[in-house]
Amino acid sequence: MEARDTIGAFGRGGADRPPPSLEASSPRYGEKLIKGFLASCAILSVITTTAIVISLLLPTADFFGEVGFTDFLFGTEWAPTFTPAAFGVLPILVGTISTSLWGMLFAVPMGLGSAIWLSEYASPKARKVVKPVLEVLAGIPTVAIGIFGLVFLSPVIEGVFPFMVNVPPFSAGVAGLAIGLMLVPIIASISDDAMRAVPGGLREAAYGLGSTKMKVATRVVFPAAISGIIASLVLAGSRAVGETMVVLLVAGASPNLTFDPGSSVLTMTAFIAQTATGDISTGSITYDTIFAVGALLFVLTLIMNIFAIRLVRKYREVYE
Repeated sequence: MEARDTIGAFGRGGADRPPPSLEASSPRYGEKLIKGFLASCAILSVITTTAIVISLLLPTADFFGEVGFTDFLFGTEWAPTFTPAAFGVLPILVGTISTSLWGMLFAVPMGLGSAIWLSEYASPKARKVVKPVLEVLAGIPTVAIGIFGLVFLSPVIEGVFPFMVNVPPFSAGVAGLAIGLMLVPIIASISDDAMRAVPGGLREAAYGLGSTKMKVATRVVFPAAISGIIASLVLAGSRAVGETMVVLLVAGASPNLTFDPGSSVLTMTAFIAQTATGDISTGSITYDTIFAVGALLFVLTLIMNIFAIRLVRKYREVYE
């Protein structure tokens, strides 16, 4: 009886005892410093993005004070530096979409094919060679890719397909091909990482049911990694839309309202790079046009990223 009372008292005392503290007995100043540094990095990114938006909005508001929104967005003539001036952004918007479209048409099959080969077919030795080469290709300066497209790709395509290049050496198709070469490593590397993150048990189960390597790659691994693959495609698309040096050197400077790969086009980024040289007076309508085009480019990129986030969340697969 006494032993039972002693155990009960011990149990009641243990129940009333506060849980042990997991905090350090002495303050960890190094950990607090790291937390502060990481928080400052996050705050700095928010401040930078906000500053970019504000720097775009103020001159853009001045621009739309003189030019109608519908005239800007749906106009078919673009000549902001001429007299009389025309501010229809549709030609350079179509030029931007055209070069990005031709670049993605080349980069998507090449990048996804490379990712499938690296993830499912390549031997460890081949992977150690090819993967670093792809990553080095992603780090080549875009001006070098633009010069390569101008002095090599354009003459080659003009000689092989003379009907595709009507205004040599500048065309949307050649610029798109040069952009596609730049996008292949991005799609291949990110998609390969997403596919290799798929658990091996899914592959083994598919092989156990008699599936071939191609079926496992395309019907098991590829769908399981679709969220990461979509992220790579959207990142590549955003990179293509925002590319400057390649289109500045290769696409030409003619604001043609066409998707013809053989036509010279002017993109939004090329217009900004050509015009923002310091030769125009601050506060003029031409100066404000640069910011209006930049704001439109920012909105397009934002829409693409919002759409991508929704797709990634919808098709994300979580494995334990």
